[in-house]
Amino acid sequence: MDTTLQDPLVGRLLDGRYRVDARIAVGGMATVYRAVDTRLDRVLALKVMHPALAADAVFVERFIREAKSVARLAHPNVVAVFDQGAEGAYVYLAMEYVSGCTLRDVLRERGALRPRAALDILEPVLAALGAAHRAGFVHRDMKPENVLIGDDGRVKVADFGLVRSVGSATATTGAVLGTVSYLAPEQIEHGTADTRADVYACGVVLYEMLTGGKPHSGETPAQVLYQHLHTDVPAPSEAVPGLPAALDGLVAAASARDPERRPHDAVELLGLVREARAGLTDAQLDTAPPAARTEDRDTGEDRTSVIARPVGSADPQPVQHTSRLATPPAPPARTGRRGLRSLPRVPLLIVLGLLLALGVGTGVWYINAGQFTRVPAVLGQTEDAARARLADAGLEAGTSKRAFSDVYERGTVMAVDPAPGERIRGNTAVTLTLSRGPEIVKVPNLKNKPLAEARRVLTEQGLAPGVVTSAFSDSVPQGAVIGSDPEPGTERAPDSAVALVVSKGSPVDVPDVTGETVADATAALQDAGLKVTVAPERVYSPEDAGAVAAQSLPEGSRAAKGDAVTLTVSKGPRRVEVPDVVGMTTGEARQELEDAGFEVKVQKSFPFLGDEVTGQSVEGGESAPEGSVVTITVKGI
Repeated sequence: MDTTLQDPLVGRLLDGRYRVDARIAVGGMATVYRAVDTRLDRVLALKVMHPALAADAVFVERFIREAKSVARLAHPNVVAVFDQGAEGAYVYLAMEYVSGCTLRDVLRERGALRPRAALDILEPVLAALGAAHRAGFVHRDMKPENVLIGDDGRVKVADFGLVRSVGSATATTGAVLGTVSYLAPEQIEHGTADTRADVYACGVVLYEMLTGGKPHSGETPAQVLYQHLHTDVPAPSEAVPGLPAALDGLVAAASARDPERRPHDAVELLGLVREARAGLTDAQLDTAPPAARTEDRDTGEDRTSVIARPVGSADPQPVQHTSRLATPPAPPARTGRRGLRSLPRVPLLIVLGLLLALGVGTGVWYINAGQFTRVPAVLGQTEDAARARLADAGLEAGTSKRAFSDVYERGTVMAVDPAPGERIRGNTAVTLTLSRGPEIVKVPNLKNKPLAEARRVLTEQGLAPGVVTSAFSDSVPQGAVIGSDPEPGTERAPDSAVALVVSKGSPVDVPDVTGETVADATAALQDAGLKVTVAPERVYSPEDAGAVAAQSLPEGSRAAKGDAVTLTVSKGPRRVEVPDVVGMTTGEARQELEDAGFEVKVQKSFPFLGDEVTGQSVEGGESAPEGSVVTITVKGI
């Protein structure tokens, strides 16, 4: 009997939009259904949280918040999240529907996989996790059930329901969330999980694909957890003799009990996988595995669970770490070899023929392979680190290119030509493509940030600091950013310039201090919040000697608090020789005196009919202060 008929959601229209057609799977946290979006008329997967968990408001809030974050992971190997909502006790996610099966289904049907098939599945899984890791998220529940294999062969990672941001993936409630067979030791012992916890789980999944069984088993989950803490994941070749040592090394590196010895994230592990794969022959990749182990199939261990435990309650015995990455010892040297002279003539000819063939073979090897070098894995590294690694391999990095990427951080290597693992001649240049970051960048909010910090933030975001202008502000401190053009939140292409307006602080009205002594003028300006400097050179001016003749900021102008005002001190007026204007007409005398720098006052005697200057207050030839008044007398008839 089809048990889905007993499910209350099957046949129901959820949230007035999603028609639930059938139940696909039941997990420890949610049930997954095949449904139809009646608005867009498309088939999708509907993941509905179990009512017991949906009753926990804190859990639901976190589920919704983190689901929205994961929805931004646009990657071809990540199951897309379309929508999120709730109706009554049902909290759900609407996700991409992948027609096909899970990796668990494949392992149950086939057992162990050929190395080529295992790596073909692992690489897109690591690409998906790498995108999540570089976006700041940890999956925390990687297992074969969450690897979907479509009918078209595409591999996608699903069930990011336990995903957390890297900085917050710490259990604070005394509970560990996840699947016991794939939990990293630090998740069990300390309740912490960063990107390396996902790397550990991928190492266990790779072991399972290569051998057909899990590395740790037991009658109870507690026994499995104990083995994760105290027993290394064995080498796959112990279960499947003949597997290459490179695959043992991959499993050992990814599943090291000490997280410091694992690759930092899935991007780094992906580079190791591709490097190892490039070193395997077709025969090694297509090694047929023996019949898979079945003792740990269908035991019910593969369901996500919440395991209650006090944080830090694990067995405090020291953890013993071993490494399977060491180079295997060389075979013992043979003894009792005879020299060539002791060989009979015919065997000697045979030996010489073999040596000749070996020499020819060495030449053929060099022509076909010996002069070639494999391109090392440098994806995700900085340009300097990538160039250094290429140099260590005897290769040269050519001119770098740049392109947009939503996965790789700005400035890191996102592509290599030739590709990693390809064989090239040592004199062939390798072209690196560096990430420019996302194709669209949002202008950050820089208000109240110091100018230097604002410029740094713009550069880190992939934008260019533009023209800087100043303006007064009563609210923004002097030297900090008032605003930007474009405004915060505006989308721009990378390297676009962003103009900044910087605060000059609160405005200050500049007082008039001309004619005052330097001491009085300095006090007045400082009381207004201004700084004072005195020009070293003095000038002639109508002001008395030693008084302020001029100021750099005139009266009534506005300055910022702390601005400097330069004072110029007077030497007094310049003395000028007075021209003799007696006998000239009034007009001629006025012109002559004004040209010399004097002001002219005319004094006439009654009856004011004459126009000849008969006298002047300062005689001609004498000196007088420039700008002073010279009175001329015009006598009447």
